[in-house]
Amino acid sequence: MADDKEQVEEFLSILKPSLDEYVSSIDFEALSKAKRLILDAEKSGARVHVTGIGKPGHLSGYIASLLSSTGTPTYELHGTECVHGSAGQVVPGDVVIAISNSGETMELKPTVTCLKKNGAKIIAVTGNPASWLAQQGDVALIASVTQEGDSMNKPPRASILAEAIELQCLSILLQNEYGLTPEKYVTWHPGGALGASIRNGK
Repeated sequence: MADDKEQVEEFLSILKPSLDEYVSSIDFEALSKAKRLILDAEKSGARVHVTGIGKPGHLSGYIASLLSSTGTPTYELHGTECVHGSAGQVVPGDVVIAISNSGETMELKPTVTCLKKNGAKIIAVTGNPASWLAQQGDVALIASVTQEGDSMNKPPRASILAEAIELQCLSILLQNEYGLTPEKYVTWHPGGALGASIRNGK
């Protein structure tokens, strides 16, 4: 077995070109469409939610927090609890960002079907443009990678990073649309070193 340094270097050597390939293929028009879908929903009093299963489910919590802290109040929606009553947090006209690398996650399908039936708009985030989820989305954001970063090419590493980057791009578009300033940002993020750095002008 290779030593630790060699193993990490091998991982990074696989990861970087995979992410570079994804970044070069970003669909800016789709990002703009997703931004407009959210802005239009907010104008009518609707809200934003993020959901996923497994690792994308964990990512949904981060994205909900990031969007909320940069001007888009966003709620995490549990991917499976949704069909056991949590769909009640989503009202007609709300936007739900649904994350699945394959776009075929069985547990997510009834959730998306339920949400669409109840009048929600769907932003699909997936690595597969031909997937079920991409076809169900009002907008499809494609975060596709060819290699996850190791010899198995199964545990989600690069795909999770691509999904995070895609939604970080969306957060940038939204925060700039709102004209977010450090003074406004600190009202939502007053704590920790980050909040202190703004209050102290550093």
